[in-house]
Amino acid sequence: MPLIELKNIQKHVLRDINLTIRDRELLALVGPNGAGKTTILNIVAGLTDYQGEVLFDGSTMDKTPPHKRGVGYLFQDLALFPHLDVAANIAYGLRIQKYPEATIAKRVKELMDALHISRLEKRHPHSLSGGEKQRVAIARAIAPFQKILLLDEPTASLDSQTSKYLRIELCSLLKKLEITAIFVMHDLLGAEEVADRIAILHKGTIEQISRPGDILFNPKTRMVSEFIGMPNILHCDDCRILSSGLIEVVSGNMTIVLPYEGSTIKKIAIPPHDIYISDTKPPGPALNRYRATVTEIVPLRSVVRIKVNIDGNSLLTELPMETFGEMNLDIGQEVFVIIKLRRLRYVEEFDDYHR
Repeated sequence: MPLIELKNIQKHVLRDINLTIRDRELLALVGPNGAGKTTILNIVAGLTDYQGEVLFDGSTMDKTPPHKRGVGYLFQDLALFPHLDVAANIAYGLRIQKYPEATIAKRVKELMDALHISRLEKRHPHSLSGGEKQRVAIARAIAPFQKILLLDEPTASLDSQTSKYLRIELCSLLKKLEITAIFVMHDLLGAEEVADRIAILHKGTIEQISRPGDILFNPKTRMVSEFIGMPNILHCDDCRILSSGLIEVVSGNMTIVLPYEGSTIKKIAIPPHDIYISDTKPPGPALNRYRATVTEIVPLRSVVRIKVNIDGNSLLTELPMETFGEMNLDIGQEVFVIIKLRRLRYVEEFDDYHR
């Protein structure tokens, strides 16, 4: 039952990291480049030296070499063996550890079935798609009956649809196998699809560690709020179910339509970059379209943040600097705002993000 504890860890950018990963938990490490995410994985795996203490189930691992820690590691570059077919790649760690051939064959078949790659058994890595390579690499990493798995941006190289499907599939498999896993993820949305908790790192420190919904709707520091895009949080006063899988939500004097999945909605989060703003009335249906007044303009490096008032609701929007220059907006000006239906996020009335 692998519970992982990091105590007072220091290494390069990492500064006094204290972190507990619960037994069978899926924890995602998210943050900007250079925050120390991959360094944490390497420390847990024993691949780099460090100051502090690493414990598995209360036992110190500080003097335990990597091959004796019982940790599987899925590297970002996958590193499949090109001269071995799929089955042999998956079996590699089992053979190194001298498992009986019958055990190896059973384990390889079990993992290929679970990851839907049985048909690829005799193929070599060069003939596989990106998603297929990822599945083979995952199977190889956990084949030697590891109970801890480290994954460094496991779906970063895949297209969004394949990436989403694989994340959900992987999450289900890890839960079934009762594996404790630490993911390094490059975006919050991907982390939310797999994680029981998310840790936001910045410059070697943990800014916040929370359940997925808590990160989005209750950022604890300005850095976290900036990293997740400073979302607009609207409280829902009333809901009305519409046809075609939609629900109408009232927040103050503002009405918003979003996809309905059968739950009462408590809050809505709208990232500023997902709000479209125009100085002329855009064509199309009136769904989630509003007249607004510009109340504040804040130029940054590459974007301009614009606050608008919609019937008493204040929303933060964001425009690329070049687009803002073309529009010539000013405080007090009337504009048109569109909130993109597919980008709306919400918290349910009785939310529970534990799996």
